Amino acid sequence: MDDDLTPIRRQYLEIKEKYPHALLFFRLGDFYETFDADAETASRELDIVLTSRNVAKGSRIPMAGIPYHAAETYIGRLIQRGYHVAVCDQVGEPINGLMPRRVTRVITPGTVVEPGMLSPTRNNYLACPVVQGRRIAVAFVDITTGEFRVTEFETDDAVHAVREELTRLGPAEVLLPEGADFYPEGPGARTAWPVWRFEAGRCEQALLHHFESASLEGFGLAKRSAAVCAAGVLLQYLQETQPAALEIIREIGTYSRSEFMILDPATRRGLELTETLRTGDEKGSLLGVLDLTVTPMGGRLLRQWILQPLLDLGKIHMRQAEVQAFFDAGLSRTAFRQSLHGLDDLERLANRIGSGNAVPRDLAALRDSISNLPKVAEAIDGLTIEKGQALRAPDLCADLLDLLHQALPDDPPATLSQTGVIRPLYSEELDRVVEGAREAREWIAGLETKEKSRTGIKTLRVGYNKIFGYYIEVSRGQVQSVPENYIRKQTLVNGERYITPEMKEYETRVLSAEEQIREIESRLFRDLCTRIGARRNLLLETARIIAELDCVSALAEVAGKHDYVRPEVVEEEVLDIREGRHPVVERFLSGERFVPNDLTLEEGEIIRVITGPNMSGKSTYLRQAALLCLMAQIGSFVPAHSAKVGLVDRIFTRIGAQDEIHAGQSTFMVEMVETANILHHATGRSLLIFDEVGRGTSTYDGVSIAWAMIEFIHNHPRLRARTLFATHYHELIRLASMLPGVRNYNVSVAEERGTVVFLHRIVPGGADRSYGIHVAQMAGMPRPTIARAKEILGELESGAGGGKIEMGQPAQLQLFADATPLMDELNALDLSSMTPLEALSKLFSWQKKYGSRS
Repeated sequence: MDDDLTPIRRQYLEIKEKYPHALLFFRLGDFYETFDADAETASRELDIVLTSRNVAKGSRIPMAGIPYHAAETYIGRLIQRGYHVAVCDQVGEPINGLMPRRVTRVITPGTVVEPGMLSPTRNNYLACPVVQGRRIAVAFVDITTGEFRVTEFETDDAVHAVREELTRLGPAEVLLPEGADFYPEGPGARTAWPVWRFEAGRCEQALLHHFESASLEGFGLAKRSAAVCAAGVLLQYLQETQPAALEIIREIGTYSRSEFMILDPATRRGLELTETLRTGDEKGSLLGVLDLTVTPMGGRLLRQWILQPLLDLGKIHMRQAEVQAFFDAGLSRTAFRQSLHGLDDLERLANRIGSGNAVPRDLAALRDSISNLPKVAEAIDGLTIEKGQALRAPDLCADLLDLLHQALPDDPPATLSQTGVIRPLYSEELDRVVEGAREAREWIAGLETKEKSRTGIKTLRVGYNKIFGYYIEVSRGQVQSVPENYIRKQTLVNGERYITPEMKEYETRVLSAEEQIREIESRLFRDLCTRIGARRNLLLETARIIAELDCVSALAEVAGKHDYVRPEVVEEEVLDIREGRHPVVERFLSGERFVPNDLTLEEGEIIRVITGPNMSGKSTYLRQAALLCLMAQIGSFVPAHSAKVGLVDRIFTRIGAQDEIHAGQSTFMVEMVETANILHHATGRSLLIFDEVGRGTSTYDGVSIAWAMIEFIHNHPRLRARTLFATHYHELIRLASMLPGVRNYNVSVAEERGTVVFLHRIVPGGADRSYGIHVAQMAGMPRPTIARAKEILGELESGAGGGKIEMGQPAQLQLFADATPLMDELNALDLSSMTPLEALSKLFSWQKKYGSRS
């Protein structure tokens, strides 16, 4: 290292060497500074000024800084963009003029705990996938809630399986071994980690050491090497970046993908479950319609329910029964939902307290939330689900509430740097110090009056500043009256400042008492957090009960507001929906009524081919069917007159497409890849939704592909899945006469005087026309284009597809098709000798002479 470098530059470089992949925020006074390439990145991403700093003789480096009190906002912006930030703080007292510094924490997208950087209604998952041949494992952890789970399964397509599971989770950060190529795209910031961190032995030891166990068998991880590696990597990463979070990771759960309906990325996207395709917003999605939850933990849980529909009939029926209980009791439901407004995020509060990241107001929020629990319990008292079973009420946590009332003042300060964190009478030691400080302050407060009376100096004043502490100030004209025990401390223009030994003694008592109070309160606060953290499991269980009640009451509220019914979910492969409605579209229609439709698959019906024009409602009908099945299996009521749904193991959709240029795939290629995935992974219990498959290629190719797909689904013994197939290819109508499980339906249209009206009714039979030209006309296409399109359509139809189309000519007035008097006069003109005025005059005369002719 260069000997000419300043000591602080050497210190920075030594620390930065340990965190090469993070932006190092280096505390200097009231600022966090970044240097070198970090400064250039911070300046660009945060739009802050890039300056420079002298670090050696004739050497300057880039520098960019932010105020320390605004660090959370700036760091949050960097984390959202996938960066890692190492926060280096000043610790201890200066040594030889240099302030000691160390990295107090590393913040990454998956290890954020600051409330201001987190979405209250979304989990912040850190995930790790591991591929070992055909064995795939995915582990994930949310250090704000303590959730830690892992799964392992077999597959022949690692890339697809990893992407599918991580898309379901939507992690903020994904840990991958360096050089891994099995997660080319998907949600989450990618963090490459050394391959040796993924070694099975190292990962197993990390788990055994953390859980203080001699075996992993009790955790369901015996002989599951991939799962052990995935979970062990997460623990190692947390140990390095957020060791305090390990305090709240006290258990690990295994899960099977067979517990939930698997929804691939295309299906989640096409059905707009949690965000819209157009804007990426929650509003306009299924979640946006169903999420009337009140608490943050309820919002997070409902999102999980929507992305993980149940496959266990018993669990579905139980959840439906809970929704029914709230649905039937409108007054109790209103009272319960009102009571939830007094609750904070109990789940994250409990974990912040347990991990040592809490501030005094977190404990106050916990106290106020627990205080509200009796209202919550009272609101559901008497509500019963089927067979008289009562709804599970949350624990009132009375002992914790007593402790918090005893320890905390009504309005504690924001941070531990201020005093007043602990309520009087909670600690005798603290009360003694506080009382001593109070007496000293009272003595100082009365000093001015006492000294004025004793000395007779009317201008005497007692003041305080940070440099000299307490002082007595006397104006220059009264200096001769100053007592002998006054010690001159500072001379001013208009007077003198003094101290006395007694005053300094009381000042010392006041200032030392403040330090003592802060030290004692900090110690008591940490002890209080430890005692509350010991009851963390109780708080988490209470939070989970409230979250579930919040979700089912929200679903009941939606059902009550929008006329939903309880669907009958059964084991048989049946689909019978009467007067079903699209849950999202009906909410956003302006000035018109949504037209409901039946969807009843008759005996022997496997595939329903639906034809009809664009804008007539085919796509809405398809999505509606999928969404109602999904809603039924999350335990929700559905928008319909009645519904009977056979359990669906997977929903597949092929709706819309967009080019994936970054992957070298056209629209048609994306469509074919997604279609192939459906045909390979669907089962006889799946629900398949296809909308306009094959439209990205030539007509004959598209018809051929669609025809072959229907035959494959209908005839393959593994498939024969319930299928809705919307198409413009009228040739596919013929399949109904060839395959016994195919039925034709179409969207009814009323046509009068060349105008079409879409009735949005799905009726039996195939459509005989596409009405594409009418749709173009409705869209505002220029009239000449519409007229010409009708001509071409007529020629094509008259020639049965093989007629010759004559090229259209530009529309123009045929003035000079034959010899006319006007033509004779025009030919007689000598244009080269005419002036512009003469030409205009001649045109005017022609207009008068010939303009009246018909």
